[in-house]
Amino acid sequence: MENEIKEALKKGFSEISLVKKPEIPSNLGGTFDEIGKSKIDALKNSIEEIHEMIRGRERLSRKIHEEGEIIKTEIKGYLTENERLQIALSDPSREKNDLRHKKIEISELQMNEKIGCWKDIALLKKELREYERELLEKEERLKMFNKILEEED
Repeated sequence: MENEIKEALKKGFSEISLVKKPEIPSNLGGTFDEIGKSKIDALKNSIEEIHEMIRGRERLSRKIHEEGEIIKTEIKGYLTENERLQIALSDPSREKNDLRHKKIEISELQMNEKIGCWKDIALLKKELREYERELLEKEERLKMFNKILEEED
């Protein structure tokens, strides 16, 4: 082959067609499709899992917030009822302050949950964008390979 190339160069590139274009076996196209499809399918599954994780995290955050609101409402109701009934307690002002403090703690928990949820979802969305970018690249490559293989036929 090397001698053929040297001779072609000597003849002034007139017979450069001696260097043959590599042939792609016909069964290789299916392999590209299979490999490409499996990677694309795996990426699509990962993307769907991340979407589900985001939805689950949002549901969890809503549930925590709702339960906090229920507890705060119960505390408020207890405080209101306690004031109306004027139940004699050993130290009613201390109990009221403790319950008010619990309401504040629950509000803090709710606020921290909102922040935690936002951070978790932001990280999941970052990961989602990476997978979506990779999926797009793989789909474009697969299209390009299919186009090249079609041109060869």
